[in-house]
Amino acid sequence: MFIFFVLLILQIENEYGNVMGPYGESGKSYIKWCANMAQSLDVGVPWIMCQQNDAPQPMLNTCNNFYCDNFVPNNSNTPKMWTENWTGWFKQWGGKNPHRTTEDVAFSVARFFQRGGTFNNYYMYHGGTNFDRTAGGPYITTSYDYDAPLDEYGKFKVYSYLKIFYKFLFLLTWENLLSNLNQPKYGHLKQLHDVLHSMERILTYGNISTIDFGNSASATIYKTEEGSSCFFGNGNETSDATISFQGESYVVPAWSVTILPDCKNEAYNTAKITTQTSMMVKKPNDTEDTPSTLKWSWRPESMDNFLLKGKGESTQTQLFDQKVVTNDQSDYLWYMTTVKFKKRDPISGKIMSLRVNSTAHVLHAFVNGKHIGNQHAENGKFNYVFEKDVKFKSGRNVIALLSITVGLANYGAFFESKPAGITGPIFITGRNGNETIVKDLSAHKWSYKTGLNGVKNQLFRTESMSKWSVEGVPFNRTMTWYKATFKAPLGNDPVVVDLMGLGKGTAWVNGNNIGCYWPAFISSENGCDAKCNYRGAYHAEKCLTNCGEPTQRWYHVPCSFLNAEGDNTLVLFEEMGGNPSLVSFQTTRGGSVCANVYEKKIIELSCDRKPISAIKFASFGNPDGNCGSFEKGTCESSKNTVDILTQECVGKEKCSIDVSTEKFGAPDCSGATRRLAVEAIC
Repeated sequence: MFIFFVLLILQIENEYGNVMGPYGESGKSYIKWCANMAQSLDVGVPWIMCQQNDAPQPMLNTCNNFYCDNFVPNNSNTPKMWTENWTGWFKQWGGKNPHRTTEDVAFSVARFFQRGGTFNNYYMYHGGTNFDRTAGGPYITTSYDYDAPLDEYGKFKVYSYLKIFYKFLFLLTWENLLSNLNQPKYGHLKQLHDVLHSMERILTYGNISTIDFGNSASATIYKTEEGSSCFFGNGNETSDATISFQGESYVVPAWSVTILPDCKNEAYNTAKITTQTSMMVKKPNDTEDTPSTLKWSWRPESMDNFLLKGKGESTQTQLFDQKVVTNDQSDYLWYMTTVKFKKRDPISGKIMSLRVNSTAHVLHAFVNGKHIGNQHAENGKFNYVFEKDVKFKSGRNVIALLSITVGLANYGAFFESKPAGITGPIFITGRNGNETIVKDLSAHKWSYKTGLNGVKNQLFRTESMSKWSVEGVPFNRTMTWYKATFKAPLGNDPVVVDLMGLGKGTAWVNGNNIGCYWPAFISSENGCDAKCNYRGAYHAEKCLTNCGEPTQRWYHVPCSFLNAEGDNTLVLFEEMGGNPSLVSFQTTRGGSVCANVYEKKIIELSCDRKPISAIKFASFGNPDGNCGSFEKGTCESSKNTVDILTQECVGKEKCSIDVSTEKFGAPDCSGATRRLAVEAIC
């Protein structure tokens, strides 16, 4: 039997204070209106406003950030609440993978409670996936893993009635109900909250006093009649601090917080990780359908009405923003116009230039049915000029421009007015002898068509009756639909589809839209960190990985989308051209687990309900390296550490190891604290 305690609060605005300035007095009036409206509902629970420093009473203003220890509510009676502690950051197409270190997240939480915090909520605690068209943006990826403690593919193994409490209820102690834990982040935060929970009464009712030791080091003491609890904080980014307190000496590493529930014994330090690191791996589909045997069929996107006839649904003598025309019903909008040249026209038969000033996230251009090129916005600049040489013929010429959005702007002042699509101007330019010819098409008669015919005809449905060809399946062809069947991978591990080799488009599994893919968009080769330093304030450009690689190549396929028995159908709409023969279905699971902990600690190794099969590396002394690349140091125990751990762990789903000299021996490491490094194969 489970008993759930839920903190219920309501929110009337979200981070409006961050963007309110440009609205002037109207912005202030709006916030007052929101507060009055919320209060008039008389719902009986507190209302909050995030990032609203001037929140009208009785609204409770709260903090969203990487750090909120310095946040002060605008009313002395308002609890210090952290409604979004960002455990990572989102990925953007063409960008690298952001990673917020475990040590830094823990430091931010401990520092917050050291300085009087009362409520901490993680954003995100459980990573997710932006299926269908739900990705924000522009250019936010389908994956929204967010480097969260429970990764994108993980799941609560309790059912839907918990989902309604998802944002505020975090099951930090129920590993048996969770899968795909992002270790060590999950385990290290679990230990932190276990310690904080043990101090709950003192932190709630205790009197607070602070000692400043200088050089960013301090002690905070919470005291009641029953006892006291202490936080020793060190905000220095480079230097460890030695704190003398009540006759004892404590070393607090740089950029860390030590917690002593009894003000004597260290129970936790944010920089000392004593939980395992899990390395997740992708495994091929364990069925008869390997990537090489997937049978593909194909058909082109039907575009003759647009490319050759310029025929759409509506016509106007101006260029409209894409949002106005599509009403957010599709990411695709055709802009079409017809240009006529007489034989004696100086442009006729000459190489001219088509120049399009574009705010389309992606633009494809066609002239007289021929694809002349595409272009997409890069480096966050969504205004660019597309220009290609074109040979126009005498008579009627059809210009068809396909504008594609990749997530609309969803944050900032006046974000709804940020342009998307082709708002021009559009020119045909060239030279006739010494004469420069410029023909402005912006006020031409433009025809518009929202969406793709293939989507309208539901080619992504498994029961679609449309004709597909199995002959001559083309590769690297734009505007093409592909279809294949596959067997669901065996077992209960999360399923992903590897879309490496494709360009850009959308994928469906059994009619379910699994999101936009764009593996052809490669991140830059510079800016990644070989080893990330957790010390110092985190920001979204710190601790990046995945340089020179696709921003995303694996796409989540929930078990609820799959038929466990029988065939499943994958449908792709490929915009830019790619090679579907490289597509494969895989599962994601733990490949190995590691630990690198100091002596006098207990470390638990677990393979997520699978047995540990072998010990790949183990050393007690001063080993070097990271998980997957450990190396022996300059001092090491004379005992066979691998044999000891093999006996204790191999064949078990979980094992606990007391890291002590009694178990592993006492190597002479010149006074340095000894550590155990171990990598176990799942």
